[in-house]
Amino acid sequence: MKRVEQLIFIMSFMTVCWLGMQSVHELGHVLGARATGGTVIRVVLYPTTISRTEVFPNPHPLIEVWAGPIVGSFLPLLTYLAAAALRSPGLYLFRFFAGFCLVANGSYFLAGAFQQMGDPGELLRYGAHLWQLLLFGLITTPFGFWLWNGLGPKFGLGSTNGKVDRAATIASLITLILICAIEFSLGHP
Repeated sequence: MKRVEQLIFIMSFMTVCWLGMQSVHELGHVLGARATGGTVIRVVLYPTTISRTEVFPNPHPLIEVWAGPIVGSFLPLLTYLAAAALRSPGLYLFRFFAGFCLVANGSYFLAGAFQQMGDPGELLRYGAHLWQLLLFGLITTPFGFWLWNGLGPKFGLGSTNGKVDRAATIASLITLILICAIEFSLGHP
C-alpha cells in the first residue's frame, strides 16, 4: 500500500507542479503585457496543452516575453521563502515547487535558445542576445536542482521505502482535481 500512496503522491504532485508552473509563467506574461501597455487577447491554460499568452498590440514584446520566465521562476521562490519564514507546514512542497519552476524555466531557455522555439525564440527575434538566455538558464536550472537536493525521502525515496505523508498525498490529489476542474471549465484551447 505504501508504494501505491507514493505513486499517487508523486504523480499528482508532479502534475500540480507542471500546471502551476505554467500558470505562474503565464501570469508573468500577463503582468509584463499590462505593465507596458499591451493588450492580453487570450491566455491558454488547459491540462492537456502547453500554455500560452497572446498579446496584441504588444508595444514592448521584450519586456512581456521576459516577464514570463522571470515571474515564473522567482514568484514561486519568493513564496517558498515566505513559507519558510512563516514555518509553514509542508514546507518541502513549496521548496520542491520553487525548484521545479526554476528547472522548468531554465531548461526551457537552455534548449529553446538553440532551437529558437517558444519564448527564447521570440526573445532572439526581438533582439535579445543568446548569452542572456543562456545566462538565465545557467543560473536558474542548477539553483532549482539545488533546492531539490535532499527532498527524496519526503517523496518516499531512499531509506523511507515508499513511505509518504498521507495528508500531503490527499492534499496533492485534491489540488490536482481542483486545478484541472478550473482549467477544464475555462474551455478548450
